[in-house]
Amino acid sequence: MEAADAAVWQGAVLGGIVIWVVTASFLDVTFKLRSFLQPWVSHHVDIGVPFILQIQNYRFGFLDALFSGLSCVVSVPFYTGFLPLLFWSGHGKLARQMTLLIAFCDYTGNCIKDVVSAPRPPSPPVHRITATKDEEDNALEYGLPSSHTLNTVCLSGYLLHYVLYHTQIDGFHATYIGVPLVVLLVTLIGFARVYLGMHSVIDIIAGLLFGLGILAFWLSVDEYIDNFVVSGQNVISFWAGLSFLLLFAYPTPEIPTPSFEYHTCFNGVALGIVTGVQLTYHQFHSEFVPRLFTSEMKILVFAGRVLVGIPTILIVKFCSKALAKWTIPVVANTLGIPIKSSSYIPKLNPLVTGNKPKEGYFQKLLSTQDSFDVDTGIRFVQYTGLAWSVVDLVPSLFTYLSLS
Repeated sequence: MEAADAAVWQGAVLGGIVIWVVTASFLDVTFKLRSFLQPWVSHHVDIGVPFILQIQNYRFGFLDALFSGLSCVVSVPFYTGFLPLLFWSGHGKLARQMTLLIAFCDYTGNCIKDVVSAPRPPSPPVHRITATKDEEDNALEYGLPSSHTLNTVCLSGYLLHYVLYHTQIDGFHATYIGVPLVVLLVTLIGFARVYLGMHSVIDIIAGLLFGLGILAFWLSVDEYIDNFVVSGQNVISFWAGLSFLLLFAYPTPEIPTPSFEYHTCFNGVALGIVTGVQLTYHQFHSEFVPRLFTSEMKILVFAGRVLVGIPTILIVKFCSKALAKWTIPVVANTLGIPIKSSSYIPKLNPLVTGNKPKEGYFQKLLSTQDSFDVDTGIRFVQYTGLAWSVVDLVPSLFTYLSLS
């Protein structure tokens, strides 16, 4: 009976997404929302330029380095590198919740960016400081909301919640120390994004408000999601279907940006984590596994895990990409699906027609010539394999090497 009930609600969720995709495409929802929101946001970006220039009048090298470094510390690549360590330290529940939360934040924030398609502060006159390649890529995205602000609100807020309710740390001290630290961090990140010329004040405010909304929502459903991931029915098949449909449900921006690529990566990460945890929860991810800084796991054991784990997941990432680059075109050609590749497979050059793309939700997977961009599938498979290795393959190696 439980399995039948699960199948019903899972089918309802997936069916609802399909209905939304079809309806939104037919009614041209993205274009209508953009026509309403974009002029208002763009106006506030323009009137916010003098304030940014006033702040940048106080620029000097130390602040450039400080705020650039701070932005890197709360960026998606940082969390991508940090989360495997959290899994391997034995804090499985926190790690999987943080992973799924950042995937949700990334999808929601980038959807809003590409629906509104509002510009970043114009440069010049604003001086845009991009100290890393990641920041240069971020500058190609649309502005509202600030992803750094949104992610910082959600992840620091959830971390504080976890410390208060799932650890032995005294609640009084954690609250009166943790809350000011979270507020300070969010404030510094918001100011840093304006100082660096990456965002207008309206972007920061939007990131803050959307972040608080997402955090409140997540805190109300996190236990349900975690229980489903570790012990639910049809988890892997449902999540695979959800991940696939979310690729289609993503809105089409006014012009292409890296936002969809970032979402595809974390969509794959979420699927890989859910798959691995569902298959190996009792072996590697239950509440009874050894944890760092306890008598059960010494720091040298954790260091050994890192030395084994990092090279392994990099090898899996490389192999997953190579396998996907070979298999996806073969499968597509066998099924008679027209394909192209934006960057991964040079010989699959996109066709050029000169026709203006039709606004719709299917455009991110189907190009303007109705050809499938295999880069999306390759990227998705690559990061799914990487995430699976973090929670399944690598912990298996720890057991084999007596690092458990």
